[in-house]
Amino acid sequence: MADPAESMPIRPAQPQALTAQRLWSTHDFRPFDKGAIDQSIADRFEQQAGQYPNRIAIKTTHQQLTYAELNQAANRVAHAIVARRGSANEPIALLFAQDVAVMAAMLGVLKAGRFYVPLEPSHPQQRLMSLLEDSRAGLIVTNGRFLPLAHTLAHDAVDVLDTDALEPQLSPPDLGLACAAENLACLLYTSGSTGKPKGLLQSHRTILHRVWSEATHLCIRPDDRAVMLNPFTFSASLRVIFSTLLNGATLYPFSIRDEGLSNLGAWLVQEGITLYYSTPTIFRYFTSFLKPEDRLPTLRMLHLASEATTRRDVELFRQHCLPHCYLVHSLSSGETGALRVYFVDHQMPITDTVLPVGYAVEDKEILLLDENGAAVGTNQSGEIIVKSRYLSPGYWRQPELTGAAFQPDPTGSGARLYRTGDLGLLRPDGCMVHLGRKDFQVKIRGHRINMAEIETVLLDHPAVRDAVVIARQQRSDEQELAAYVVPAVQPAPSVSALQRFVRERLPEYMLPAAFVLLETLPRTHTGKVDRPALLAADQVSLDQEKPFTAPRTPIETALAAIWGEVLGQERISIHDTFLALGGHSLRATQVASRVRDTFRVEIPLADLLQASTIAEMALVILQSQAEQMTTAELERLLAEVEGSAEATG
Repeated sequence: MADPAESMPIRPAQPQALTAQRLWSTHDFRPFDKGAIDQSIADRFEQQAGQYPNRIAIKTTHQQLTYAELNQAANRVAHAIVARRGSANEPIALLFAQDVAVMAAMLGVLKAGRFYVPLEPSHPQQRLMSLLEDSRAGLIVTNGRFLPLAHTLAHDAVDVLDTDALEPQLSPPDLGLACAAENLACLLYTSGSTGKPKGLLQSHRTILHRVWSEATHLCIRPDDRAVMLNPFTFSASLRVIFSTLLNGATLYPFSIRDEGLSNLGAWLVQEGITLYYSTPTIFRYFTSFLKPEDRLPTLRMLHLASEATTRRDVELFRQHCLPHCYLVHSLSSGETGALRVYFVDHQMPITDTVLPVGYAVEDKEILLLDENGAAVGTNQSGEIIVKSRYLSPGYWRQPELTGAAFQPDPTGSGARLYRTGDLGLLRPDGCMVHLGRKDFQVKIRGHRINMAEIETVLLDHPAVRDAVVIARQQRSDEQELAAYVVPAVQPAPSVSALQRFVRERLPEYMLPAAFVLLETLPRTHTGKVDRPALLAADQVSLDQEKPFTAPRTPIETALAAIWGEVLGQERISIHDTFLALGGHSLRATQVASRVRDTFRVEIPLADLLQASTIAEMALVILQSQAEQMTTAELERLLAEVEGSAEATG
């Protein structure tokens, strides 16, 4: 790898007004030809594999593949799909962890002329089956780790392909199938306003245009090393996956769910990562594990998107990154790709509490319109409308929703218009400020969530008459979901029962952190739910539903202190569940790190998180400690535990 000081960006005086070529050092940058967007992703990848066969294409903490090896692995999948399914252009479901195998499968699907539908194995089975049915995928591609789950989801109605069963020594040639740039490449599900997930489509051209834009703005080079922290089911993952693999660079998937965040800093330094992508929330949790003096010396770009980036984030960036590194904040969506971009260096004054979303990018014209469809002036709020030839094709099997969101440009330019539902204003210098949403859609830890989907699930509960979900500020830089429920029967369902009901149907990031039981929902004089008034409602505490059980052993006492610190709560029963108390995956990484430091045990994060209460987690820790104890030490510890249990009855 080249010396970072020799290939890092040169700091300009006014970074916002400069082109990418002036912003970055370009002596080793090979521009992405814009004409390359009019081909297939498979063609572009095969070109990179031919040009850089021995360069590492993808590397995880456990495995790595060169471009030639990744191409061969993808070819094995592609040939198996065609042999199994013929030549039909159909959706193919992918069921994998975030590792090397999923990248080979993803490219294999595209090489076979299909489009992929990513499924997150950790999501509730009911939701996965719903997505599989809606997508109409005829095949699930998976590996041995998730093969039982794949067969459960398939119900003998969908074919299953186990990539671990493919002969690893086979090196089949590229299929060479013709694939037009406008063909579908992937189908990603997001939260929907109708109460059901909606499938967002991407074509080869829209993805390649985003790769061209990303490569141009950030001057992505073959010697770059990009970390991927978002799951491959996340729409933002398209940016890092394809911007890396279609430019000859190296992709470093890192599973927060499996690895946690406590060792991420050391890993970034060890691997010489140059490009960092994540949401601001993940960045804040990640940097909480760093010491004040810790630095990330090889980073040249830290890209934060999908949420508001704050002045505090800039301070963290300047604390842990060297002067050659830039912070890049952007406004983007799955429907549009990047719309605006904002660069921050180490000297630039920051006066805004929340960073603006920045300046124009090529091929994405922004219109700011009022409620009557008229253009607003400078420093006036309006809905952000995107005009471009490179928008998503629309929503899977939802023509009415597609027609409402995407419309032809009335001027006849051939472009289309997309109504984002976001509000913004334009400053006199052309810099845009994001002002939030018009509707009830929010971003929680980077995930786009429509409240209607959660409300629909709650209303499916037989004991619920009415339900509303809102986002409320929980900490200075973090939001949480709160559900307000009107019971249909008495006695009312318990909060824990409602939580369990939702948890069985929705992914973890959509679970409300708080439930409030009300006799009726407050309404305005027009009959609409008065959402601001809901914030004044008193939360029904779990403590009121079941007896409080205090810690009984030193381990439980220490765990209660750790949970209380991470969750911001003073009184926690050892039988309260982590999720019920407002915990989520990022906070779980903080708990895991503190457990390791406090008890001096190495427990896999996934194993630790399966213990949902303090009582269960204490047993996991006890078992881990017992494996390292002598017989006499173990007997003394067991006697202590039994004595504590007898004392509490």
